[in-house]
Amino acid sequence: MDRELFLSPALEVAPRLLGATLSVTGDDGLGSAGTVAIRITEVEAYHGVGTPGPYDPGSHSKDRRTERNASMFGPPGHAYVYFSYGMHFALNMVCSPEGTASGVLIRAGEVVEGGEIAQRRRSAKRGGATVPQHMLARGPGNVAAALGIARETHDGLDLFEAPFAVARDGAVSGRITSGPRVGVAGEAGGPAFPWRFWLADEPSVSAFRPGRGAPKPPRRERSPR
Repeated sequence: MDRELFLSPALEVAPRLLGATLSVTGDDGLGSAGTVAIRITEVEAYHGVGTPGPYDPGSHSKDRRTERNASMFGPPGHAYVYFSYGMHFALNMVCSPEGTASGVLIRAGEVVEGGEIAQRRRSAKRGGATVPQHMLARGPGNVAAALGIARETHDGLDLFEAPFAVARDGAVSGRITSGPRVGVAGEAGGPAFPWRFWLADEPSVSAFRPGRGAPKPPRRERSPR
């Protein structure tokens, strides 16, 4: 995988990230450096100012650039990290040429390296309780926690340089499914925006939760060609 992929809008990039490996090296919680890697199993696309296509009312950058969303306008293949609900961080991969707002939210993944480190990080936030393996990086806040990502240390960093690494080993295994985005309010969280993509039958994929006032999705999700 190379940086050129991220020159495309997030909606094109998102399904192509499924099955890719994302790794982050950082403090292992025991005073040493350690690496945690996930195989990406669930993503969501978000478009903003300057991105071709329909206006995306669910995007942080739908109207203008701000101090909070500035990294979403940055160079493609960089990280946009934000603090969500005053509780956890979320990692996005910036897409489209610099100056255009477009990003892919990493919603879930299977931990494939550094499981003990991920477990320590996640357990620390749960009062020491053990987290099931398939839930270590299930949901965007848990992805960031398992990988040790925070806004103040990772926002705006290059995904192709340390402490990050992104790679793909062969073709995607599994059926790609799409549907409405999780927890997004109003029309942006309904079937008009089936911009969430995931690998079917993967236990690490998060459960769907409609946003406030979002239209109900159809009974059957659809698989992109």
